[in-house]
Amino acid sequence: MAVMQGIRIPPQPQILVDLQMEQFAPAPDIKRISQLIGQDVGLSGTVLKVVNSPLYSLPNEITSVSQAVSLIGLNSVINVINGLAIKSQLSDDKITQLNRFWDTATDIAHLSASLANQLNFSRQDLAYLLGLFHNCGIPLLMMRFDNYFDVMEMSYADPELRVVDIENRELNTNHAVIGYYTAKSWRLPRILCDVIAEHHNATRYFNTANQQDSDEKTLLAILKVAEHICGNYRILGRQSEDLEWQACGQEVLAYLGIGEFDLELLQDSYAENGIGLQNYRH
Repeated sequence: MAVMQGIRIPPQPQILVDLQMEQFAPAPDIKRISQLIGQDVGLSGTVLKVVNSPLYSLPNEITSVSQAVSLIGLNSVINVINGLAIKSQLSDDKITQLNRFWDTATDIAHLSASLANQLNFSRQDLAYLLGLFHNCGIPLLMMRFDNYFDVMEMSYADPELRVVDIENRELNTNHAVIGYYTAKSWRLPRILCDVIAEHHNATRYFNTANQQDSDEKTLLAILKVAEHICGNYRILGRQSEDLEWQACGQEVLAYLGIGEFDLELLQDSYAENGIGLQNYRH
């Protein structure tokens, strides 16, 4: 897609600093390096793309960043990190805007994996990656369109249209489509690419006429709960109400077998760990 040409998701500056400190240590800790990479969208995607490339010709797809780092080796990982660092020259204004994206991506990823564990969903690795990557189209559009965050706030404020409908109208593309092609380019599992493409189409998946269960639907439901608890609509959308959750939340909870009281317990539990609506300000 033309909108994606010549741009890539920049890594978080603080994570780059932490990684550089680790790589220059007398004995770099590969486990610590894996943990840092796993918290960043751009770095994780690039490492997974490398390990799943024909260069390694592995029999199975790798979906674990720590496994990918082990397979690639420390020297190759450091080369990837340094390559991205050189290409990531951001202004202070861009960093401030991207902080909204980076903060939500990391929190939603951790929360999605935790929810998957509590719900006994076996693919916690996929839940984590979905949380981390589902909005990966946002920084790409932000780097392409100077008014992107204005458009995004407008899209979260519309009570009738989907977020992606407003973006399509204003930009002739949307972050779910861009995210889908980005995930494909990173060679992420097909199931993740498909859910990323549909993650603002939850009402269709959870209406009463659609009774079919699937891993895709479960991953989407987990993501929607995680987004709501993390206050995605406040941080990215700058809105006081979660209009998307109002449209599909009850059906999502019913699908997962979670009641309103259970949701409140989850919100309280994550709030104690610094994740949740009350921990963010406009």
